[in-house]
Amino acid sequence: MREYFKDWSPALGRDMEVLRFGSAGLSLLVFPTSQGRFYQWEDFGLVGALSDKVEAGYIQLWCVDSVDAESWYANDRSPQERVARHVLYERYLLDELMPRMPWPPVTTGTSFGAFHAVLLALRHPTRVQGFIGLSGAYDAARWLDGQGSQDVYVANPMAILSGLSDQSYLAPLRAMEKKVIATGQDDANVDDSLRCAQLLKEKGVDVWLDVWPGWAHDWPYWQKMMRRYV
Repeated sequence: MREYFKDWSPALGRDMEVLRFGSAGLSLLVFPTSQGRFYQWEDFGLVGALSDKVEAGYIQLWCVDSVDAESWYANDRSPQERVARHVLYERYLLDELMPRMPWPPVTTGTSFGAFHAVLLALRHPTRVQGFIGLSGAYDAARWLDGQGSQDVYVANPMAILSGLSDQSYLAPLRAMEKKVIATGQDDANVDDSLRCAQLLKEKGVDVWLDVWPGWAHDWPYWQKMMRRYV
């Protein structure tokens, strides 16, 4: 089943588009790469690579649009404004899209999509069943002009994990069904993946850190990765 949605988002004040593949099984909330669109996973073969699992009713994919050009990549806005726009994007996901899903999803994405997947899981661990981050970069300071102030650190996975001690966040993180950080050993962002996984493990979260040989930062690799994790 392939289903297309286009709805007005009150949180964002704009239309948002979604593609859903499948009608049963584990819900995967799929984020595109930086400034990518909701049809990216279909165009680059990831939906096709998982089609047997979708058709068997094992998983379903909810491929969402991004607003990265209005938030993280909006260089004409202050870091605080960029984070504020991202928080509105979260409100769209949590209050408008996710209630349509049959149960809480596992978040997933490649490259910048991995950043989104892990960040949402860290900020709202009771609303998702896990995360699968592929070839991600997880230090948001690079998109916030290097700023680490209190009003922007709440959207930085590395900063969140470094200071996290609240059991109301840690307990659901530890209990998640899937916790995967995967990357290539020659990926330019490999250190971010290693550090993020290490911080999670220090908090008692038994994340699966999977380092693939070579670069592994491209769609053919991500197709193989996703088949391994779902």
